[in-house]
Amino acid sequence: MLVHAYYDEDPRVRREAESLVAAGRPVDVYGLRRDGDPPLGDLDGVAVHRLDVRRHQGAGLPTYLAEYLAFLARASWAVTRAHRRRHYALVQVHTPPDFLAFAGLPLRVAGVPILLDLHEAMPEFFRSRFPRASNPVVHRLLLLTERVSIGLARAAVTVNPAMADRLVGLGVPADKVGVVANSPSLARFDPGRFDRRAFAEDGTVRLVYAGALTPTYEVDVAIDAVAEIRAARPDLAVRFDVYGRGDAARPLAERARDRGVEDAVAFHGRIPIEDVPAAIATADIGIAPTRRDPFTDVSLSTKVFEYAAMGKPVVASRLPMVERTFAPGTVYAYEPGDPGALAAAIGAIVDDPLAREAAVERTAAIVAASSWEREAEGYVALVDRLAGDALEGGQAAPDA
Repeated sequence: MLVHAYYDEDPRVRREAESLVAAGRPVDVYGLRRDGDPPLGDLDGVAVHRLDVRRHQGAGLPTYLAEYLAFLARASWAVTRAHRRRHYALVQVHTPPDFLAFAGLPLRVAGVPILLDLHEAMPEFFRSRFPRASNPVVHRLLLLTERVSIGLARAAVTVNPAMADRLVGLGVPADKVGVVANSPSLARFDPGRFDRRAFAEDGTVRLVYAGALTPTYEVDVAIDAVAEIRAARPDLAVRFDVYGRGDAARPLAERARDRGVEDAVAFHGRIPIEDVPAAIATADIGIAPTRRDPFTDVSLSTKVFEYAAMGKPVVASRLPMVERTFAPGTVYAYEPGDPGALAAAIGAIVDDPLAREAAVERTAAIVAASSWEREAEGYVALVDRLAGDALEGGQAAPDA
């Protein structure tokens, strides 16, 4: 697996790698390396190769591009050298960037298939993340890069049906595209492992957000909603715990001060994936605030699933994939960008315990039906099929 990320911080890559290892398939992951990290490690049976490239979150476009290209070169060299000893049966490339698929080109020439895992719609992501640099020419170039990268792969998977529909609409053959949903592992997000918290049992309604602090996620709107609740209902104690990091962290802290709710909003920084369930367990309501744009129109936040798996009512932006996945009476949806609507959704959860409990049960049932434990079966079967094709074509069996 090749991934431009710190392996321990990427839940999708970890779920997939750990599922393969649990099924008896050895996995090597090539990812980024933080200062102080050893170049080689083992995490839950997955061999982690940390290449000497670091993330520059919040940097400008030239820095990102240099970082992507450096990782592409190092990953291609590392996996090609290792193949002589390891005899890989499959290379799985996680995007973004889409052109990371070219890192697997030497192995593809040697007969090893590539599985492309498209976490994001890169052309739409770029337009959302770098609006000043985006223009029709750049957009067409990114679309071309996406198509060429998919063309290098034997198969492609993505995170939800809307993303798959988008690719088919762009001309990718439908039989080449599959969906491996970003659903949580119920073994990890198991409320039974933690003390049960009754709703607002200490007299304070505790909100939680666990995710990236970037412009894609409107945590600023959630902070404004806390301020509106405080102004409209001074008798209702509310606390908002924010777990995550990103280039929006400092502006968000300033916003909390500007709105006069710095005592009610706590920024805890990033916590390990293993600690996220415990953080959610101590809360009453999970917040999944996402801005709406062409990029998020085909996105579905995993935070919705994680909060629901932990038995918490969820407030989420009303986005196409949220409405497609969760029927009325499950997730409390609000219009993106509207703090008043978000505050009203929180108020509805507080004021109607019966509707709240019913929503929790219905949402949890949807999440259970699409849990990673179920999703992993199809994913492992796909990997086995692709790897089996390589072995039948003359590749040696991978080392155990």
